Amino acid sequence: MRTTLPSGVPGFQEVYQEQQDRYPPGEPAWQPVHTVYVPADRFTAGTVAAWGDEALALAKAHLATPADLAEVFGVPDELSAAVHERVLRKLATEPVEDLRVDFEDGYGVRPGEEDGHVEQAVEALAAMRAAGTLPRRWGPRVKSFADGDPERSVRTLDGFVTGIVERLGELPGGFTVTFPKVLMEAYLGQFGVFLERLEEALGLARLRFEIQVEAPQTVRFLRAELAGELGGRLAAAHFGVFDYTAALGLPPHEQRLDHPACDHARHVMQTAFAGTGVELSDGSLAASPASGSAADVRALWRRHAELVRHSLAHGFHQGWDMHPSHLVSRFATVYAFHLARYDAYRERVRAWEERRAAGGGVMDEPATIKTLVAALRRADAALL
Repeated sequence: MRTTLPSGVPGFQEVYQEQQDRYPPGEPAWQPVHTVYVPADRFTAGTVAAWGDEALALAKAHLATPADLAEVFGVPDELSAAVHERVLRKLATEPVEDLRVDFEDGYGVRPGEEDGHVEQAVEALAAMRAAGTLPRRWGPRVKSFADGDPERSVRTLDGFVTGIVERLGELPGGFTVTFPKVLMEAYLGQFGVFLERLEEALGLARLRFEIQVEAPQTVRFLRAELAGELGGRLAAAHFGVFDYTAALGLPPHEQRLDHPACDHARHVMQTAFAGTGVELSDGSLAASPASGSAADVRALWRRHAELVRHSLAHGFHQGWDMHPSHLVSRFATVYAFHLARYDAYRERVRAWEERRAAGGGVMDEPATIKTLVAALRRADAALL
């Protein structure tokens, strides 16, 4: 074939490398389906087991059979037995996938006590590591720089990491730290510099952190470039529903995860971090069963399940759980979500690979197939 112009596009290689750095290729790693946070003053080596025991007891009392589960969560009869079995097994073996020891809103301001609670948390986590009960993800949530006292935030983190390393000789895998209420972009860089100094002083690999998107101010500076500008330290962005809706001036009864204002914030988060490898997590339900009665427990489960389904439908596969009862509705809803479509997704991928029609008039595009494969991998990880 004859051409007119010389081959090559000037400057392409530099731009392409920038694309690879900003949007790295590859499959996403395992992501927990939830984060459980426990106030530091209430956290012990037995907290995770206690949450699992309480959740399992609630499930056995109020979801005794697959039919009960189908009735409470609207799970199709043909899936109810599989979901029921998985929920009970999960609560008995791994009730918490991601744990935060909270030194922020759930803990409060305790200038004379926080150092002591850091030491207690370190001892508890070291005991959990020895017992094999440390969750796959774990770490602290420190105070926000927006509170006007960054020294308290970094002192707690320093004591936390230093204590773990001194007791265990290393920082176990899965560690991450949650940095809340990032009202000013500059706080991110300042926090990153502190993490770098801590790494150098303790001889650690790169420390990563997740930010909480809890204010309209934060939404304005979310962008794909943040991951690179922070040296690859930005692991995730977690939505904070109550601070966010309060900052917008929504009335208390409208401060809920499925409010349209929250949908907007989530979509901005998705747009900013799509393809960057930065994980996304949704927020929480600030409620527990009004009593131990079946009616109240089931009412709580139904509402929480609605919110979890809303998150999943919007592409947020992780959320925050604030009470043991939430573990039941979290796992039941996640398992039902994946199982309901698993076979259909797998058939569409096979049809594409075999260059045949998928059935039902479906005409899949390459981008859809990529999404189907990712959904199957996510389901496989969640359903283990």
